[in-house]
Amino acid sequence: VIDFDKTKIAVGAQNVHWEESGAYTGEISVPMIEEVGCEYCIVGHSERREMFNETDTGVNMKVKALVQADIAPIVCVGESLSMRDSGDYVSFIVAQVRAALAGLDEADMAKVVVAYEPIWAIGTGRTATPEQAEEVCAAIRATISDMFGQGVAASCRVLYGGSMNVGNVDSLLAQPDIDGGLIGGASLQSDSFRQLIEAAHNASK
Repeated sequence: VIDFDKTKIAVGAQNVHWEESGAYTGEISVPMIEEVGCEYCIVGHSERREMFNETDTGVNMKVKALVQADIAPIVCVGESLSMRDSGDYVSFIVAQVRAALAGLDEADMAKVVVAYEPIWAIGTGRTATPEQAEEVCAAIRATISDMFGQGVAASCRVLYGGSMNVGNVDSLLAQPDIDGGLIGGASLQSDSFRQLIEAAHNASK
């Protein structure tokens, strides 16, 4: 058990529903994740979009509900392999970002984190090259700048979330528009996760 008020570790949820209460059996509400101390919540993960038919509109509603509760949404965006191969992946991801952040203002954006997770690189062992990841993360930041201004874009954290591991973390975090990682499988091994945390800490100095 972690005593969260005595450590710098924050806890987050992997999903949430946008309604505070109601006849939504099985869903998790914002007050429920607040009660257990969540400061972050992932929304729009590719598995939620693909397996549970989560739409850009639903992601936007969840983002707004979280921001209103002062919980930081970690907004996931990313493309499939077929979209990557089509060449239209940047415009596709930009559209996802615009839809997820629609209706927010500059103050709301102080809490928002955006994570680029190329679907073809999640849990597959394949990783976007640092240059591929930077191209998309730079486009995400440029979109935020266009929507909310350069200052908001500069302060917003943009993460990379596709099979980041101890072998590629330094080269990914060296990119100017990658501020950290959304870690999946590598977090299940304590030693490798520790190394990723240390790499992120060193990159932030």
